[in-house]
Amino acid sequence: MAPKLNLFEWWGKETPQGTPVIVKMENPSFSVVEIGGADAAFKPVEKSRLKNAKQVRWILLLKANRAAGFLAWLAAAAWGLLAAVRKRRGAAAATEKLGKGKLMLRVIKLLLFAALAALALEAAAHFKGFEKGMFQSIYAAWLELRRRYIAPFIQSLSMLCVALFMIQSLDRLILFLGCFYIKFKKIKPTIIENSFRSHDDYPMVLVQIPMCNEREVYEMSISAVCQLDWPKDRFLIQVLDDSDDEVIQCMVKNEVSRWRESGVNIVYRHRLVRTGYKAGNLNSAMSCDYVKDYEFVAIFDADFQPAPDFLKLTVPHFEGKPEVGLVQTRWAFVNKDENLLTRLQNINLCFHFEVEQQVNGAFLNFFGFNGTAGVWRIKALEDSGGWLDRTTVEDMDIAVRAHLNGWSFIYLNDVKVLCEVPESFETYRKQQHRWHSGPMQLFRLCLPAVLKSKISIWKKANLIFLFFLLRKLILPFYSFTLFCVVLPITMFIPEAELPMWIICYVPVLMTFINIFPTPKSLPFIAPYLLFENTMSVTKFSAMVSGLFQLGSSYEWIVTKKAGRSSETDLLATADRDTKPLIESDVSLLEEGKGKGVKKTNKIYRKELALAFLLLTAAVRSLMSAHGLHFYFLLFQGFTFLLVGLDLIGEQMS
Repeated sequence: MAPKLNLFEWWGKETPQGTPVIVKMENPSFSVVEIGGADAAFKPVEKSRLKNAKQVRWILLLKANRAAGFLAWLAAAAWGLLAAVRKRRGAAAATEKLGKGKLMLRVIKLLLFAALAALALEAAAHFKGFEKGMFQSIYAAWLELRRRYIAPFIQSLSMLCVALFMIQSLDRLILFLGCFYIKFKKIKPTIIENSFRSHDDYPMVLVQIPMCNEREVYEMSISAVCQLDWPKDRFLIQVLDDSDDEVIQCMVKNEVSRWRESGVNIVYRHRLVRTGYKAGNLNSAMSCDYVKDYEFVAIFDADFQPAPDFLKLTVPHFEGKPEVGLVQTRWAFVNKDENLLTRLQNINLCFHFEVEQQVNGAFLNFFGFNGTAGVWRIKALEDSGGWLDRTTVEDMDIAVRAHLNGWSFIYLNDVKVLCEVPESFETYRKQQHRWHSGPMQLFRLCLPAVLKSKISIWKKANLIFLFFLLRKLILPFYSFTLFCVVLPITMFIPEAELPMWIICYVPVLMTFINIFPTPKSLPFIAPYLLFENTMSVTKFSAMVSGLFQLGSSYEWIVTKKAGRSSETDLLATADRDTKPLIESDVSLLEEGKGKGVKKTNKIYRKELALAFLLLTAAVRSLMSAHGLHFYFLLFQGFTFLLVGLDLIGEQMS
């Protein structure tokens, strides 16, 4: 049951605190009274003892002082919150640019106003009651409208969302059991021992580092790739720089020159026109004449730091397996403990790699390419049509097309590559928008090819219903609709109330399954559950924009990096910093130094509107003593409030 608001019991409970107060009375018949706390004077006393008016007045003054202090603190906190909101209003317009999410925001505001009106009506009926007259007629009309028209629609929508929720939960449970079976049976991809006995046995490998304005991380990625343990004449590094900042271009060129002088086979490529974003960059690099001399290509984004033995752990998996087109490795995060946001991302991504990727790789030989930390057979890329810029998920696009052409994939869970996760909510939000709008674009484009392909019916069903619909469309749809829309509405429509197991038991069980790959994250189970529901707003909006080809679905924004690195990488870069720069670029580099960045917070209107909607529903739940519904709505509402005010993660620079 929800807590009972009995202020008298709360006020009069025994909470001894402070130092004893000695009160001397004028009447010598009870000269000294020891008071251990503010309420001690009101404890039962012997009937023989009399009450003194001055003593009671003193205690009341103490209570009034405490109450005044609490009210002053509450007012200061509210004023500080309003000041923060006012300070960030200027950034709100930039957040909602290009009309993105305006329709969704209007719908949420409409629901909020309706909830406030319903709450006012119910509160008046609950505390005062209606006498005969106009108000009674209005309330009776509202009850009839709710029963006949609103409740059936909400009930049908909630049943649909619950059914989708259970299907997705079943899929999550099957993946978890599959991962447990892999660990129990110790299933791992095998390789031919001593594949490369002589120098000529090492295949030719092309290593690509696509980047764009990566000031913070370009050194670390180039350094790590240049230290790969592979014969120097058997691999070539392409630094594919799409930067439009001349200072950063000079920095990257100088870094490439340093490593080339040390004997590394490395080249620098810069496109004058950045068409096609990352896909266009990779496609341009693959068009070079010398690429025909190479058999495999390894790709690393600018913040990835592969270990020296990366190629020796991945390339042998192609030997004797001509059907294998891709070997994907796992990501590991150098900044996973930086703040609460990075910890929650680590939970999500660890489940994706250890459970989803590993199970799909072991039993289906197919999964979505992660865009980096993988090795492709160049023939597989050419047979599948190469890199296309028709969506914002070019990595998933090439993986689907390669799968339709009969190529199989291998996932290596034990090979990890260091990288970063976004540390600011603004960066994470943009990344998630791209990751959830792109798959819907791709689904529209490749559905005819999937239906016409020669792969088995089972693989077609897996690709359409599991890979795209269930995990890319249904998941954000039911998560947003059920927990952010239907649940608060049911507080005002008791005829369509959701059962407790949907609100509490099943979500908690699914959250435990998500945390299974990262047991140290168990203390963050509640924040993770609440934050995932909060992120469903962004994911749902992105899914809709990608499915219906809205303007924001084609935005390709480079994920902002912080430049975190491991201790060994810092020591390695320290040695290189002592080397001289190219004289012609010194002036440009000096120009780029000392450019400070101003860190600001933003306001996210949809999240704030939903926060007030959920908190309004929490008040209605409290009036109805709904129990756990109240606590869930309360904590979920505060989570939306924190996210809406950009109080999670680092500030955006």
